[in-house]
Amino acid sequence: MSEQAPAPPRLTPKRILVTVWLAVFATSLFFRAVDPIIPQIAADLKETITAVALLATAFALPYALMQPVLGALADMLGKTRMMFACLVIVTFSTFAGAFAPDLTILMISRIVSGVVAGGTFPIALALIAQVVPVEQRQVAVSRVLAGAMLGNLLGSALSGIIADTMGWRGVFIVNGCFALAALIAAFIGFGGPGRPPPQTINLRSVPASYRAILSHPMAKFCFGGVLMEGIFLFGFFPYVAPLLHAAGENRATVSGLVIGGFGIGGMAYSLIIAFLLPRLGQRRLMFLGGSLMGLGLMAMAIMPRWQLQIAIFMLFGMSFYLLHGVIQIVVTELVPAARSSATAIHSTFFFLGQSLGPIYYSLAFGGIGQQTTLIISGCVLIATGVTCAIGMRLPQRPRYSPTP
Repeated sequence: MSEQAPAPPRLTPKRILVTVWLAVFATSLFFRAVDPIIPQIAADLKETITAVALLATAFALPYALMQPVLGALADMLGKTRMMFACLVIVTFSTFAGAFAPDLTILMISRIVSGVVAGGTFPIALALIAQVVPVEQRQVAVSRVLAGAMLGNLLGSALSGIIADTMGWRGVFIVNGCFALAALIAAFIGFGGPGRPPPQTINLRSVPASYRAILSHPMAKFCFGGVLMEGIFLFGFFPYVAPLLHAAGENRATVSGLVIGGFGIGGMAYSLIIAFLLPRLGQRRLMFLGGSLMGLGLMAMAIMPRWQLQIAIFMLFGMSFYLLHGVIQIVVTELVPAARSSATAIHSTFFFLGQSLGPIYYSLAFGGIGQQTTLIISGCVLIATGVTCAIGMRLPQRPRYSPTP
């Protein structure tokens, strides 16, 4: 009599949270890791800073455009299976970037990373939404956000330090090692290379799911809000190092510390959200987040000393998630039967904004000047927070399934 195969480990909420935390942390390391080393890459590859700054767009644009495809595939093939496959490709493409002989190959490696990186955080949100009831979800998501923010913090700060000691290629090697560690953790945490969904989803139902998501009354607030965040806040990030260089600060470590302040603020959010949420409510959180982001950009218009810029970026990190965190919860409840697709569209608009942002700032800086551009951008973010706080209807009842 043949021996029965051992049953796969049960994917409990705690097991899922721990596994996706590690995956999100590792992949978040290189989201902003390139920003502080743009001048070094430009000098080594003999390219202009403007051309190298487009590495941010090379990652963000394919990330945005591939989200609908990745979301549908995750719903059809299984969320854990899709996340594992994406981690495999991200690992290889990150190591490839370390050995790129020219900007073209480096761009291609970033494009490939951008295409598949969407299989981590958006699908992680969908997994959490399936195992955590809605009234507890914002705090649970904040824990995973802490991993993302820790990755952002260490990614930008470490990239500057590594670039000053090992060169910019060392940044990609270190990030590739973290991606490999996350891949191994996912294999262990998911009990193998992921699992198929409990029920087959008809491919013909995918367009109907997307129509239901996009026609939802809250969709314009959710997706419009994150688009504005991507353009007007994150679009500014690639210009931090060049502006510091123009002011006479040439150390990549300093650029990394400034941008890393965003991660500190994000981690502060994850620690205080459980205290703030019942006292302020979600609408006040959105209003406060948009207002503080806008005021921070206006403060950057005077280009203060880099020590003060770190404090402003800490404010950015905390205030961004005050608004963005509420939007994420609403997104997971737009169409519960197609959560991966909904979170994918959410990321599409967010990273589309991040891909358009550097282009917007490049044109605006050249056309109307740095100070005017940052003041206008700050006003847009304040208006975004006010609009979302007034117009969004917030979920009231838990609607979830325990099956990942």
